[in-house]
Amino acid sequence: MRRVIMMTGAGALLLSLQAMAATSTPAGDDAAVMARGAYLATASDCTACHTAPGGKPMAGGLAIASPVGDIIASNITPSTSDGIGDYSEQDFARALRKGVRADGANLYPAMPYTAYAHLSDDDIHALYVYFMKGVTPVNEPTGTTNLPFPMNLRFSMKFWNLLFLKDGVITPDPQHSETWNRGRYLVEGPAHCSTCHTPRGILMQEKGDQWLAGAQVGPWYAPNITPDVTSGIGSWSRQDLVTYLKTGRIDRAQAAGSMAEAIEHSFQHLTDDDLKAMATYLGTLPAIRTGDDGSSAEEDNRFERGSPGSDLSFRGTSYAKGLKGDSEGAQLYAAHCASCHNYDGQGTADGYYPSLYHNAALGGDTASNLLAAILYGVDRETQNGHFFMPPFGDQPNAVTSLDNEQIAALANYLLERYGNPDVSVSSQDVQSIRDGGPASNILMLARVGMAAGGIVLVVVLIAVILHRRRRR
Repeated sequence: MRRVIMMTGAGALLLSLQAMAATSTPAGDDAAVMARGAYLATASDCTACHTAPGGKPMAGGLAIASPVGDIIASNITPSTSDGIGDYSEQDFARALRKGVRADGANLYPAMPYTAYAHLSDDDIHALYVYFMKGVTPVNEPTGTTNLPFPMNLRFSMKFWNLLFLKDGVITPDPQHSETWNRGRYLVEGPAHCSTCHTPRGILMQEKGDQWLAGAQVGPWYAPNITPDVTSGIGSWSRQDLVTYLKTGRIDRAQAAGSMAEAIEHSFQHLTDDDLKAMATYLGTLPAIRTGDDGSSAEEDNRFERGSPGSDLSFRGTSYAKGLKGDSEGAQLYAAHCASCHNYDGQGTADGYYPSLYHNAALGGDTASNLLAAILYGVDRETQNGHFFMPPFGDQPNAVTSLDNEQIAALANYLLERYGNPDVSVSSQDVQSIRDGGPASNILMLARVGMAAGGIVLVVVLIAVILHRRRRR
């Protein structure tokens, strides 16, 4: 699910929490328990979905795009009229672990309860104390989620949960260190990394055999974060990963889209020990090779492709006339990109504008993130500063709006010159990203499945009726 920009005014709270660890809090100290809950809410990135742009913290109302339609995030402030103020701690735990509201209705797994199911009892308690005592009640109703049939039948989630919801709190593995166990808990539980980075099956379940191997999430692609050197992040050091989670960038990768938001509102506020624990755990996972990334040699991985250079051999021509032909991509680059990323794609010396070669967005086997960055831009603010790239889609704040053919020409030039030349894009690919990402056929499959089930039921009923008549 695509996350959207969330709460304003939360920075001061989050910054004050970054020095707090989420462990060893005195159970009887209400203030300490609440601080622990606030830290866990930050690690879980609750504001990502439950605070609308310009809205009040945790008051919901955000429309979360999903393959089956928009899901409206609920008000999770302690309001007794519109929020969760009437929830008992048992109700709260059931919502987090089972995906069931206090009124018995099922939640959709846009709320990552499949990950929160792993939270410990103590952490559930700390979160409950925080939301009931540390969040300001907002007595404002949210909109209603109206998904198309049959996805609007919430009870159908009971069957989905029977198939795919795994119970069980994560307990420490004595074969591994305390750091490894802490990292596992964070990655699989509060941080819910698999929600975005694991590909989905036909029923939108996470594919266990491709855990964290990369997945399309709306217009963006959440990359493979297993330790595979070619497809994943096996060429990164643990400090590289800590730096990336803290700042949103290293020399070969920059966070954008929902990952930039996760770093801005969650990961950068975690303690260094917790970030190191996550990096430690991720580094020990099975490496999964995906896509067509070539050999296993490090120089062939997606972070090593491309080299500085330029195809800008034309001179003295007016761009206002709209140049076309084989050099259109190079011309578009000169007109819209070279002033920041340099004429040869090397970026700026301080890395504010990154190099386009040896860059994950161009070196992988999908162009989704390249196209999304061009269309939607990059807007990331961390303790290291505000990083911004203007969008070139059809947004009101776009500096220049490029059409699908122009973006395809620009992207193909960038891929050929600085990235993976085996990847190419068409104007239809650009339109798909412009529309919010590749379409899903889950709605059609659900309707076909229900129709087939209805036909089978009718046939069985007819057979039973005929059998009884014959007996009579």
